[in-house]
Amino acid sequence: MWDNWGMLLGRDRQRVAVDAVLDRARAGRGGALVLRGEPGSGKSSLLRAARLAAADFTADGRRVLLCVDDAHRLDLTALLDLVREIDDEPVAVLIATEGGALGLPCVDLEPLDHATSIRVLRDLRPGLSADLADDLAHTACGNPLALVELSRSLTSEHLGGAVPAPHLLPEGSSLRRRLRDRLDALSDPARHALALVVVDGDVDVETLVRLPGLGVAAVEEASALMDPRPLVRETLRAELPLSARYAAHATLAESLPPGPRRTWHEAVLLPGARDTQADGLAEAASLARRRGDFAAAARDHGRAAALTTAYDHRARLLVASAADHWKRGVPHQARALLREATPLSDDSELRALADVVRGGLDLGNGQPDTAARRLMRAAGDLLGTNRSLAITALGFAGEAAAMAGAHHIHGRIAEFAAGLRTHGEPATTRLILDHLVGTAASYAGRHEEARPALRSVVELADVDPTPHGKIWGGHAAYILGDADKAHELAGRGVTAARESGLTALVPWALTCRALSALMVDQHSVALTAAFEGVHAAGAAGQHNAVVDHLVILALLAALRGDADTAVHRIGNAAEQIEHRGLGRCGTIGAWAFVCVDLTRDRPADALRRIPPIAAGGVHAGIKAMAAPHLVEAAVACGRASSAEGTLRRYDRWARSSQSPARMALAHRCHALMSDGAEADEHFTEAIRLHEVSGATMELAKTELFHGTRLRRNRKPKQARELLRDAVRHFEYHEADYWADRARAELRGAGDTTSSPHAGRAVDLTPQQSQIARLVAEGATNREAAARLFLSQRTVEHHLRNIFTKLGIRSRIELTKVFT
Repeated sequence: MWDNWGMLLGRDRQRVAVDAVLDRARAGRGGALVLRGEPGSGKSSLLRAARLAAADFTADGRRVLLCVDDAHRLDLTALLDLVREIDDEPVAVLIATEGGALGLPCVDLEPLDHATSIRVLRDLRPGLSADLADDLAHTACGNPLALVELSRSLTSEHLGGAVPAPHLLPEGSSLRRRLRDRLDALSDPARHALALVVVDGDVDVETLVRLPGLGVAAVEEASALMDPRPLVRETLRAELPLSARYAAHATLAESLPPGPRRTWHEAVLLPGARDTQADGLAEAASLARRRGDFAAAARDHGRAAALTTAYDHRARLLVASAADHWKRGVPHQARALLREATPLSDDSELRALADVVRGGLDLGNGQPDTAARRLMRAAGDLLGTNRSLAITALGFAGEAAAMAGAHHIHGRIAEFAAGLRTHGEPATTRLILDHLVGTAASYAGRHEEARPALRSVVELADVDPTPHGKIWGGHAAYILGDADKAHELAGRGVTAARESGLTALVPWALTCRALSALMVDQHSVALTAAFEGVHAAGAAGQHNAVVDHLVILALLAALRGDADTAVHRIGNAAEQIEHRGLGRCGTIGAWAFVCVDLTRDRPADALRRIPPIAAGGVHAGIKAMAAPHLVEAAVACGRASSAEGTLRRYDRWARSSQSPARMALAHRCHALMSDGAEADEHFTEAIRLHEVSGATMELAKTELFHGTRLRRNRKPKQARELLRDAVRHFEYHEADYWADRARAELRGAGDTTSSPHAGRAVDLTPQQSQIARLVAEGATNREAAARLFLSQRTVEHHLRNIFTKLGIRSRIELTKVFT
């Protein structure tokens, strides 16, 4: 019924509302709906699509569709009177407006989210690079028409990466024309007020109303165009005549108190290019000195010095503001500020400070190996002037290298860090340096060497007040196998990041929290952290962290045996993993695929999933964690000997951490590779250690493997005891595949009492509750699937089960249950 043109992507709810009005008219009942949104939000596209959907409406059939566009420009008194008379007539009225709801049912066309904006761009320009699509999506701020018009303005130079993405609407753009018309309609005082804001974003309303010739009325008139979005501001700057911009600079140069900001506006008014003004004045001062005109020389030299100071100060303000925007999770604004700061100063320290911010931005939404090199270089440049920031930058360089799976880069960073350790180092910097040294040793398999440094990190993190200190402490505890401490510190890191306004660090802390929960089979906690993380990362523009959490969600599904969901989630992340070089995410995704292959009885495929570390881009720590599943695959396809080296490495890692959860998995691997009494001893010890660690999902798998072995060795009674326990644990974790497999073994062992859903609670599972609430709030199956990173088929499957459990037959009844 609806075409799939890019302008309609992300408008499912609005289309459902329009369909409802059309269906009401088909049933002989009239209705009206207001579509409200800003210019370019897709109102006209919805009206066009509605006309196509109403192809069966003809005058002969007495069905009527009336579409009104740009209703805010019209007098609708007569139409509104008519709408009140159509309840019993087959008439549908759709009204698109930028104004109010007119007292009628209304749906708002909110800006598209970032992911949907990317889909629109790829629908319009197939093959668009991820970085360019990301930049354009941020520039458009969710406006569908802005996405269309920006994509149309792209040239081969843009697509080839030779020039940055456009940051203002192109000539001929309908949105730009609307802005121009609104600008032209302003009175002269209001246009001057707008120009002041466009040339200096730091001007506030209180300053404006006090300036001569303005006043409250002019400021209020201009306020409708005082849009903080970079796209609007840059386009208005381009539309303002040069004379209006210079007049605004002149007003601020006269009105602001003495200082760098005032000098900045004075500098703009001088002739010549901004980056050559100071040099030109310095040359003029030199010439005047040679002529003997020392008064002119002093004047020109003073003006040159003032300009240089103004440029440096402005650049520092811009870089500091960019850093603040990055920390608060507004990366596109941070990048815009850095672009503005770059040509203003050649100061080496300032450029290093800018590189720290750029490195942080690349870490969140770029190439992590590039971020690692940039941050390492900035750390070296800052050591002499700002040691604390230099070492913090070095710590984030290590995080970037780990994200890339670039252990050779991480090793160089750790060597640099080792050379910086001194006696009496402040606790925060010592924590960072020890973390780099300890993790590098662990990635290289030197576990005994890693332990002292990592223990130091955990101890220091307990007292360190910084959010990143808590997160690195949680990571160190995780490597050491102390899941409870890792979980605690990661949680404290999330809280500290939020309380200090460091939004950029929240998704990173949630990654640590999810992985530490996974280590002890707290799947619901890990699921909550990963879902929270993927949405927090998306809101903060950290799409590398989005992928981090997506692959963790995929792994969680794969470990439960939900292969379809796991594959769907990895599919959502795959392109970004490859394009951005996200080695850690790629290794987690490969681990998830190993689990999928095992559930689909393809163990030989599973063995080929994770290449050697030497191949590059493979994260050593994650590969170590996947080792038990690789051993399982080797045994399943009759190639146990091929996994001996993998198991030896895992043994060393597990023993070094003394983690009961990891030691349990090591014993299970040995049991799978052994026979007879030796295997029974390993299984028994694995079960004991699982119970100590509280890892009930892995306990259930070990009970299943042991029970299966006992049944085949003709010990059915012992097998039944283990398999019944396994079924109970699998059902608790909603691991349907594994529960079914355990029930089949249980029946094979002679149990006749087990049946599907035996012992299950009548209540909805956590995932079913999530789906039910979203659908009850009006989400379509597609929207619910997108929100939970499930396939639409999986949502439909869960909905059928939800309806059955609750004894209902429709979405309307479901809404009543949850309201």
